[in-house]
Amino acid sequence: MPDPFVVRPRTPRAPDPRGAAAATRERAPRSAPAAARHPALAPLAPFLNDPEVTDLFVNGESGLFIDRGAGATRVPEWSATESEARALAVALIALGDRHLDDGAPAVDVKLPGGLRVHAVLPPVSAEGTAISIRVARLRRPDLDRLQRLGMFDDAARHGLERCVGRRENLLVTGAAGAGKTTLLAALLSCAEPLERIVTVEDLAELQLDHPHHVRLEARQPNLEGAGAITLARLVREALRMRPDRLVVGECRGEEVRDLLGALNTGHDGGAGTLHANSIADAATRLEALGALAGLDDAALARQVSSAIHRVLHVERGSDGVRRLAGVGRPVLDGAGRLSIVEASWPS
Repeated sequence: MPDPFVVRPRTPRAPDPRGAAAATRERAPRSAPAAARHPALAPLAPFLNDPEVTDLFVNGESGLFIDRGAGATRVPEWSATESEARALAVALIALGDRHLDDGAPAVDVKLPGGLRVHAVLPPVSAEGTAISIRVARLRRPDLDRLQRLGMFDDAARHGLERCVGRRENLLVTGAAGAGKTTLLAALLSCAEPLERIVTVEDLAELQLDHPHHVRLEARQPNLEGAGAITLARLVREALRMRPDRLVVGECRGEEVRDLLGALNTGHDGGAGTLHANSIADAATRLEALGALAGLDDAALARQVSSAIHRVLHVERGSDGVRRLAGVGRPVLDGAGRLSIVEASWPS
């Protein structure tokens, strides 16, 4: 019976007597992360070991696509049948101690070494098994390195440091892969060592260079539908842990109400991230999340305008460079709704 994890190249070559998976592992650099050397990841190891690759996508029989910072491109020499793609997805999810099958056809896990894997099985994924892998390349980022990579200039660097030093509540916005989590981690790493930082995330990704960082991670329900611990609950739990800075890795639902409530009651220095295509769109996105939490537009606007001091918007350009593209502050418009206007750095 053929190995379900063997990737069949389109260009014929002499077979390795030990099997294709073993040959793939040998070609991987010895410095590869331990996670990338696991047998289940052997078909993807050459790309996981490429320091330029940030995302990998397996689209069933359509093949493998990788992103080196300038958009996803297809790897023509890589192919897999639908059964091989499904077996690969099941094996990857199992590495995260989760189960992927027809009863649970969409699962998200985090693997050792900074890999985040999401897999969806047919018929939910109409064109075949879909696997998405995010690779965390920059561990414990700092502002020095982000500046060298071109995310911001000297003036913005000093402005960011002042925001952290003044304990401003910050909201980092941007599209997926724009660098929101990376920038937030670098900012939090600037906090005073004596401060206690509690972060709440769906999947713990924030890597801080800080001596007092407590990480809380949400839990999905088990196969019986029980045991879930939501972000909203974790925010409430975090408030009982006497945080000096309360951080929600990504606001995506009703937890926005609890975060805003906390930031409006003396918990300065907090932060969060939000998916938004532009700094102006952040207001619309917040209104949508407020509706999920039972807040009308007027109530949401008052909460945000008093809780959030500054909005930092990041974008990834066509050249692959992630940049701080805008700085704003939330205000109430003439109709009492939320608006984000351009802001200068604190003096």
